[in-house]
Amino acid sequence: MSLRILHVLDHSLPLHSGYSFRTLAILREQRALGWQTVHLTTPKQGFGTSLEEEVDGWIFHRTPNAGGNGLLSQMRLTAARLREVVLVMKPDLIHAHSPVLNALPSLWVGRRQRLPVVYEMRASWEDAAVDHGTTQEGSLRYRTSRSLESLALRHADQVTTICEGLRGDIAIRGVPPERITVIPNAVDVGLFRLDTEPDAELRRSLGLNGATVVGFAGSFYGYEGLDLLIDAARQMLPRYPQLRVLLVGGGPQESNLRAQAVAAGLQEHVIFTGRVPHADVQRYYELIDVLAYPRLPIRLTELVTPLKPLEAMAQGRMLVASDVGGHRELIRHGETGFLFRAGDAAALARAIDDVLVRRPSWPKLREQARRFVEVERTWASSVARYREVYRRALARHDRSPFI
Repeated sequence: MSLRILHVLDHSLPLHSGYSFRTLAILREQRALGWQTVHLTTPKQGFGTSLEEEVDGWIFHRTPNAGGNGLLSQMRLTAARLREVVLVMKPDLIHAHSPVLNALPSLWVGRRQRLPVVYEMRASWEDAAVDHGTTQEGSLRYRTSRSLESLALRHADQVTTICEGLRGDIAIRGVPPERITVIPNAVDVGLFRLDTEPDAELRRSLGLNGATVVGFAGSFYGYEGLDLLIDAARQMLPRYPQLRVLLVGGGPQESNLRAQAVAAGLQEHVIFTGRVPHADVQRYYELIDVLAYPRLPIRLTELVTPLKPLEAMAQGRMLVASDVGGHRELIRHGETGFLFRAGDAAALARAIDDVLVRRPSWPKLREQARRFVEVERTWASSVARYREVYRRALARHDRSPFI
């Protein structure tokens, strides 16, 4: 008899995000381990009438959005739908994933149905709210959010998170160390090609022939610091007149970034592609000489490790990244990438310049970056850590682990 896990998710495919891609990687590897996975999304998935949806062969149970926008209303809807799914699917445990709006209903239903509950905190709810501009650190809403997050963490049978920075934050909330496990972000190296020739037609269509290309692919949030990248490009142009900045994606800061490029007279040097299908992203990566991750130094970026630099390493791309805590946990300076002082456009420009003049050593650096991912950051090795997490959670309820 195999273990059956009910995952409670904020959102999933067909929505594309780092959250949904991490979830998909976890589900694939858990299935490879012989476990059964059941998947429920909350009202945040969006409006819809179907209680089930099949996406790329995966069945997702949906929670209808009844139109109530209040947080308590959302949690009640999630709890009611979760109870229905539990009674039908009969899981061995519930695995809730951020935010805490998923964790609290999971705890309510788990206690009533006498099921273990594992909570994966991928980012703290209160810090995410600060990043999205809906509150300020220290506000009443911030303190309330933090209290709810801490409550869920303390009551979960086991807690997982994505990096050491968040492990430390969870520990100071009163969760014993033996109940916290890091399941780090990783990549499926088989999805990323090495030493492929760039798409000549795509390069031509974007006006990149003969250019030195610095780029970024992802969502344009304020904390990504892309305004610093544009400023750094302005500083570098006298030395690199053929420099181009390729920004692949979109997001809340896109209009501001476009305006900044025009104001700096860089509209011919900064290229916005708009959002592209996930399957096509590598074609754009292959056009970029140096990838830049200039995240700003805020609490969120100090604690949370991003996925994008790992994807860059898997492709053997040159990269520069700000020295926020989340990057320092991933990147070995001078070995798998290069770090610069966060929030400093001049330091970013110097870091890019330093990488460009090291071009003869790029093959060795690429090999080192790829090797780091192959050895330390594969999804198979990360997801294998859930075996002990689930065993401990089941043991707290005197249940046979089946794992």
